[in-house]
Amino acid sequence: MAVAALGLALVMMAVGTAKSDTFGTTGNEFAIDFVDIGDVGNAADDTGYGAVSYNYRMGTYEISHNAIAKATASGMIGVTAGPWLFDRPAATITWYEAAAFANWLNTSTGHQAAYNLSWNGTAWSMELWSSGQAWQADGQNLYRHKDAYYFLPSEDEWYKAAYYDAGGSLYNDYATGSNDVPYSQDVGTDPDTAVFVGYDSGSVWNEPVEVADVNLAGGLSPYGTMAQSGNVREWMESSLDGLNNNVNANRTMRGGDLATEAEWLSSTGRYEFATPTTDNANFGFRVASVPEPSVTLLVLMAGGAWLLRKQSKKRAV
Repeated sequence: MAVAALGLALVMMAVGTAKSDTFGTTGNEFAIDFVDIGDVGNAADDTGYGAVSYNYRMGTYEISHNAIAKATASGMIGVTAGPWLFDRPAATITWYEAAAFANWLNTSTGHQAAYNLSWNGTAWSMELWSSGQAWQADGQNLYRHKDAYYFLPSEDEWYKAAYYDAGGSLYNDYATGSNDVPYSQDVGTDPDTAVFVGYDSGSVWNEPVEVADVNLAGGLSPYGTMAQSGNVREWMESSLDGLNNNVNANRTMRGGDLATEAEWLSSTGRYEFATPTTDNANFGFRVASVPEPSVTLLVLMAGGAWLLRKQSKKRAV
C-alpha cells in the first residue's frame, strides 16, 4: 500500500513537471524548453535519415541571443552571437561556438562536457574522444561524450524531431507536420507556416526581412518543435558522412532560413558546405538532451527504497 501511494505521488510529480531546464546565475537566469522524442526504434525515412533507437529530448526552440548573453554573463567564454538580438536566434555562430554553448550547459549544471574542446583565448579547437569515452548508441560517435547530458543534435536526432509523425508512423516533407509547402510569414505561430521566402496565406509573394523571435517562428512539428523549417539554418552535430571521426570535416546544416526557398526547408534540404569555423547571419542552432528519468523508473526507485527501509526494520528487530 505504501509503495503504491508513494509511486502514485511520484507519478503526479513527474506529470506536473515543466519540460524546461533553467541555467545561469542570479539575475541572468534563462530556460530552455524541451519536447520528448520517443517512438524508440522507428525506421529511417527513404532519405536514409531519422532512425533513433533511444529516447531523447529536443529543444522546442532555436537558441536565442538572450540565452547566449545570459550564459556569457554567467561565466561562459568564447561564444558570441549576432546580428539578431534579444529573443531572436543566436546567429553568426560557428559550430565550435554552438558546441561550446552545449558544453557550458553541461559543466554549469554539474554534467560532463559533450565535446573535447579547447579555447586558446582567440579560437576553439577540438579533439576526438576515445572509444571508451565516446557515445555508442546507434553507432560510435567520437564527437560526443557518452555521459553528456546536453548536446547538439545528431542529424538523425534532428531529422526525426522535425519530420517524423508517430501517429501515422511516417515522415512528413516539412517540419510543420505536412507534405505541403508551408505558408510564408514574418512572425507568428499559425499551423502550416514558416519564416522563409514563399507565398503568404493570401498567396502573395513574401520575403521576410529579418528573423522572428524563436517562439514566434511558425507552426509546430508533430512532436512540438518550432522553426525546424525556416527562420535560421541549424547546425547538426554530425559530419557530412555521419562518421564523426574527423574534427575538421564539414558539418551538416538543415532547416533552411528566412532567405531560402521551400526546397531547403524540406526533408531533402541538406546544406553541405559549412566547416566548423564558418559563420553566417542566417546560421543558428538548437540543443538536445537525454531524457528525464521515466515515471516507471521513479516508481521502481520508490518501491526499492521502501523495501530497503522495511528490511532494515526487520534486521533491527
